[in-house]
Amino acid sequence: MAETALVIMARYPQLGTTKTRLAHAIGPEEAIRLYQAFLIDLAHKFAGREYDLHWAYTPAEVDYQAFIATLAPSLAECMCSFPQQGADLGARLHYVFQWTRKRGFRRTIVIGSDSPHIRLETVARAERALDEADIVLGPADDGGYYLIAMRQPYDVFSGIPMSTSMVTHMTMEMAQRQGLNVQLIEPLFDVDELPDLLRLVQVLRADRTLAPATSAHLTAISAI
Repeated sequence: MAETALVIMARYPQLGTTKTRLAHAIGPEEAIRLYQAFLIDLAHKFAGREYDLHWAYTPAEVDYQAFIATLAPSLAECMCSFPQQGADLGARLHYVFQWTRKRGFRRTIVIGSDSPHIRLETVARAERALDEADIVLGPADDGGYYLIAMRQPYDVFSGIPMSTSMVTHMTMEMAQRQGLNVQLIEPLFDVDELPDLLRLVQVLRADRTLAPATSAHLTAISAI
């Protein structure tokens, strides 16, 4: 077992629950196809590395391990899955860190599944930053964060209204009140709405290797 767990917060694609804001612009079926391309890119980018890749999924009743194996069959043995638990996103994130700590991981890096263009070096930088920091945050352009990494399952989630523009700021304040050292890495954007998707199109036009499956899908629908 590696010392570091990389956990991707993910959803099983279903009509009406997948990329709902983006689905209003591109349609629910297309939102599912696009999201599956995101998952393929993330699996191929991060599986089989020096850390252990886990998928924390919702809803809990699905067989996510079987599902993700259909998207990346050659990598099935390099990935594990476990269901998210908690009443809200903050509780689910805290549970992830508790889950990995109980299984002996010394460091845990959690990312979302809405940024298929995230770079390998970004995760490596977060892992290195934990040599000195208690908490590492990757701020998202919308005020949230696309990455959070910790060595212990600190509670920097309770009472913070997730999916608001103050999440990163409030998380840093909560950490500092607990005497924890926080380090920020470079910002990134999530793909939640149509303007984000158009921005991703531009990024992938410049470098398709950041998310090849997503790039190929967008090319197929003439978005690139």
